[in-house]
Amino acid sequence: MTTELTKMLGIKYPIIMAPMFLVSNTKMIIAALENGITAAFPALNYRTDAEFRAAIDDIREKTDKPFGINLIVNKSNLKYKEQLATCVEKKVDYIITSLGSPKETITQCKPAGIKVFCDVVDLKYAQKVEQLGADAIIAVNKEAGGHAGHTPYERLIPNLVKNCSIPIISAGGVANGKQLHAMLDIGAQGVSMGTVFIATEESDVTDDYKNALIQYGAKDIVRTSNLSGTPLTVINTPYLQKIGTEASWVQKKLMKNKKLKKYVKMFIVLKGMRKIKKSAFSASYKTVFVAGPSIEDVHKIQPIKDIIEGLVKGMD
Repeated sequence: MTTELTKMLGIKYPIIMAPMFLVSNTKMIIAALENGITAAFPALNYRTDAEFRAAIDDIREKTDKPFGINLIVNKSNLKYKEQLATCVEKKVDYIITSLGSPKETITQCKPAGIKVFCDVVDLKYAQKVEQLGADAIIAVNKEAGGHAGHTPYERLIPNLVKNCSIPIISAGGVANGKQLHAMLDIGAQGVSMGTVFIATEESDVTDDYKNALIQYGAKDIVRTSNLSGTPLTVINTPYLQKIGTEASWVQKKLMKNKKLKKYVKMFIVLKGMRKIKKSAFSASYKTVFVAGPSIEDVHKIQPIKDIIEGLVKGMD
C-alpha cells in the first residue's frame, strides 16, 4: 500500500492516528506505530515542558517508528514557542500545525529535517501553506471530528489534488477499509483518523466516553461554539442539549471587540477544555464528549491493533 505518505515517513499503511486533545496518550501512539501506521499527539496534552519531553522520550524508548506532534500555532496557545523549540531540539519526525499560520514552524523545522503537515479547510489556505514550504496538506473536511471543515470530502480532496503539488492527506469521513480505499481513489495520499481510536483498550478515557461512541451514531454529532472558540463536533448528549451549542450573547458581543476578542477566546478555550477533561476522565452527568460522524462505525471497545487490521482487510 504505497503512497507519497508511506514513502515520506517509511510506514506500512497510509494512515495517521490523528492527534486528539486530552485523548491521545503514549500507549496509543506506540500501539499505532508498532502496527504499521503513524500517529501524532497534541503538545497541549501536557501541562509542562518536562512532561512533554518525557512523553517524547517514552515513545522513543519503545519504538523507532516515526511519530508527530500537533501544535496549535495561533495566539491562544501561550506555550507555542516553547513547544516548537522542544520539537526542534528533539527532532520529532513531523509536526501538524492547526488554527494559525505555520510560517514560523516551517522556518524552524526545515533546517532540522522535520516535516510539516498543515491542517487546512479550503484551497486558498492550502495554496498559502504550500507556498510557505509545507511538506503535506491535511485536508480537514466536513466529516471530520473535533474542529471540522465545511466542505464535503468529495469536493475538497479532488479540488486540492488538482490545484496543489504536495501530498493531500484527508481528515474526516474514514472509519473502515472501504472508506479508506475511496479516499485513496480520489487522490488522497493518506488519511488522518481519530474518532475510531477513542474506544480502544489503550485509551485512558472513561468507559462512559467509550460507550457513548458505541451507543450514539452519526446523526447525533453536532457542532458547538461553547467550548473552544471555534466550532467543535461533539455528541449531542442530554447535558449538551441542556446547555446549548451557541456561545452566550455576552461572549458574542465581546468577540466583536477587536481589543477583547483574543482574551475572550482564551477564556472560552480554558473553560471549555476543563469541561471536556472532566467529562473524559471522571464520572459526571455533565458529559461533553468530542467525536466525529465516524462513531457510526464504532461498535465495540477493542485493541488498536484490531482496528488497523480491520481497516486493511476491509480494503480487499
